[in-house]
Amino acid sequence: MSVLKIADTLVRGLLTVVGMVVKPILAVIFSLVYDWRSQKVPPVQEEICLKSATELAKLIRTRKVKAVDVMEAFIHRVGIVNPLVNAVTATRFEEAIREAEFVDTILDSGQLDDRYSEENAPFLGVPTSVKEAFALKGSPNASGLVKRKNKIATFDAEVVARVKKAGAIPYILTNVSELCMWYESANNLNGRTCNAYNTSRIVGGSSGGEACIISTAAAVMGIGSDIGGSIRMPAFFNGVFGHKASRGLVPNEGQHPMATGEERDLLSTGPMCRYAEDLLPLLKVFAGPESTQKARLNDQVDLHSLKVYSMLDDGGSLLVSPVDKQLKEAQCKVEKYLEEKLKLKVERVNLHRMKYGLEVWTAKMNTGGGKKFAELMSDDNGKVNCVVELFKWLVGCSQHTLPAISLGLFEKIQIPETDKKFLRVFKKLESDVTNLLSNNGILLYPSHPKVAPYHNEPILYPFNFAYTGVFNTLGLPVTQCPLGLSKEGLPLGLQVVTGMNNDRYTIALAKEIEKAFGGWVKP
Repeated sequence: MSVLKIADTLVRGLLTVVGMVVKPILAVIFSLVYDWRSQKVPPVQEEICLKSATELAKLIRTRKVKAVDVMEAFIHRVGIVNPLVNAVTATRFEEAIREAEFVDTILDSGQLDDRYSEENAPFLGVPTSVKEAFALKGSPNASGLVKRKNKIATFDAEVVARVKKAGAIPYILTNVSELCMWYESANNLNGRTCNAYNTSRIVGGSSGGEACIISTAAAVMGIGSDIGGSIRMPAFFNGVFGHKASRGLVPNEGQHPMATGEERDLLSTGPMCRYAEDLLPLLKVFAGPESTQKARLNDQVDLHSLKVYSMLDDGGSLLVSPVDKQLKEAQCKVEKYLEEKLKLKVERVNLHRMKYGLEVWTAKMNTGGGKKFAELMSDDNGKVNCVVELFKWLVGCSQHTLPAISLGLFEKIQIPETDKKFLRVFKKLESDVTNLLSNNGILLYPSHPKVAPYHNEPILYPFNFAYTGVFNTLGLPVTQCPLGLSKEGLPLGLQVVTGMNNDRYTIALAKEIEKAFGGWVKP
């Protein structure tokens, strides 16, 4: 046995011991700290809030409901749930009411010009939430950074402009992790967002506020972005749908922080919603006509033409948690349904390089030539000294969160030879996945190894985002699908992955999975 293999065996053994002894103790501590004060949001009383965005648009356009009544219902629901979950960072209620009244006026007049046709404004009058990282003219755009607390956007991000042009009305902005680079949405500017199913649990990040408010039925659709899982992890933890679009399909410009250098290849903007039927029409609005045609989003999908593969875990990464048994069981149920009801053959595969998802993502980020995180922490005014900030944090004086400080420290530790090694691994992994998913291939894969953890618990499992991050390196389209609730009453789910610009495949399958497993569950 080689020295490397002996070392690997020893490390695995040590980590196993730590997992068996330390983590159960910590789990009890987190339970004692948080469970006694956990709550759920009140049941939904406003029936109109339970409609899909697509259905709301039809009801408004056919005058069965007024846009202003819809807007007031969602605003009322925000007032009920937000004191418990703290998902909303800013509102524009008065402006939204006026815009909804204008929609009612033009629809009642019957004098619609092309701008308000069903084709050009498919979401006319429908309320939409917006992740606070995206510029929405006249609204805050701080991305959870205290230094940007007075930053007001002077323009609309391109995707925001497209959604508004499609008739949707922004009425709230939602919380993020500090500068969108951690998978718990908590910062020192807007506080911590809590899970609607159990307020002692996280909502994920960075689009955590967005996924949370959608799960409460205080929003029906929203805008998210994803560089390592920032759409899919929150969608998973909150039991809603989230779609990471194919690389380049949707414009990313107008969000803060904006990826720079080759890091741009990992960033993707996409829709988040409660109902699978909204995914495709939202994605078409986000993408625009040219990209819609490029990705053939208007083409019908024959599910029986798909080749389905499944992996229940990553194959055993040293630094990532094992996949929860309940998540594996839920994925097995999906496999069984596809085989028995749709007569699709589901083949279990083992792409052994998937276990290097963390290392591959890190290598891509390290060599991407983008801005350093410490520069972003200073709001591009030099660099924050994260060693000093760590000491300030220890005495409660830092403006920054511990995850942000840790990332600023971690980025100093770069080993070029290691990055080069894993870039070579990436090339082989890319070839493996491309070959697998060519010719209408679909891969079922866990969205995350654990159901929603307690607040602060991700610090113990900082690398679990590898289950989503690996697909950012590949640039592939991925849809996170909810699969009901765990025995703890927390959302389950899985990722559906396919080849580049085949977004329509994962969305079509998501609709079928929703039909079989119920999709979003009321908290």
